[in-house]
Amino acid sequence: MQARGTLGIIVNPHSGRDARRLFARAGTSTIDDKRNQVTRIVVGAAAAGIEKILLSRDGFRIASAATDALALPVQCELLDLETTGRGIDSQNAARRMREAGCAAIVALGGDGTSRAITQAWPEVALLPLSTGTNNVFPFEVEATLAGAAAGLVASGRLALEAAARRAKLLEVVCEDGRESLALIDAAFLVNDHPGSLLQVDPRRLGGVLLTRAEPASVGLSPVGGLLLPCGADDDFAVEVKTRPGPHPEASGKTLRAPLSPGLYETVGIESVERVELGSTVEWCGPGLLAFDGDREIQLEAGEIASLRVRRTGPWVIDPRRALAAAARQGLFLDLGHWHDERGGPGGSCC
Repeated sequence: MQARGTLGIIVNPHSGRDARRLFARAGTSTIDDKRNQVTRIVVGAAAAGIEKILLSRDGFRIASAATDALALPVQCELLDLETTGRGIDSQNAARRMREAGCAAIVALGGDGTSRAITQAWPEVALLPLSTGTNNVFPFEVEATLAGAAAGLVASGRLALEAAARRAKLLEVVCEDGRESLALIDAAFLVNDHPGSLLQVDPRRLGGVLLTRAEPASVGLSPVGGLLLPCGADDDFAVEVKTRPGPHPEASGKTLRAPLSPGLYETVGIESVERVELGSTVEWCGPGLLAFDGDREIQLEAGEIASLRVRRTGPWVIDPRRALAAAARQGLFLDLGHWHDERGGPGGSCC
């Protein structure tokens, strides 16, 4: 088999390690966990036939340590980029990978990491792996298999359309021209603070618009998912108007929802509606808009933000779909010599 193609790997070293763990019961994704995952992604991609892998540099040396001692038939290169510890690092890495000709990216992080990459490269072929807290967008799958799936696509051995589908994208435009986007949820918050890293307080939640309302998830997605389920393949969105205030159970309907791992909260519910793709939802200030957990846009009193959901997001590589297609096409048959020093005495050489 002739190795070919370039794959990108972006790691958010801070995902799964933020302040929300102080107020819920979420686990922690350690630096060692991420380093080991990166190694397994590289192994899977190499086995699938990728020629070159570009990795984002980080302050914890995750990527460099993960690839230092690998004796595999793949070229690994670290991008020489300054790091800030913020989402712009993922954006800069995605832009550089696009310029370098990467055909796909594997992202280790949460919804916010994938959102940052999408902001820089809207039509990216992306395989997101979960290492964060309240994640809906990334997959929870063995990293070796994720690497193999992404490697098949990036090498051109498997057509993108056979492995991926475009995600829904939530687009936001304010009256003054400010714009933003989300992959999973936009939230309207009252009396909240820009830049806060804490999970949403339901007593400050005025509403959510969801591209995916998943009942078997945590975060804001199940606020819609436990009322009107909507998955990644469903061509509609869900809007839930909620009732902020200190005592949501005092009047009206309430929902008990898992807003974080190990943490259920009571949410006051006013209404839930199906929103067709392309139709516009308007939110009026005062309030703060948060996108996939990032509190960003402050609306003044009377200021209107227009939101709509379309299927114009990144191409999301589904590892199960990709490997099933690879099996049907026999893409792992008769590939010739393969050597990995971890494969026992002498490796698994022929």
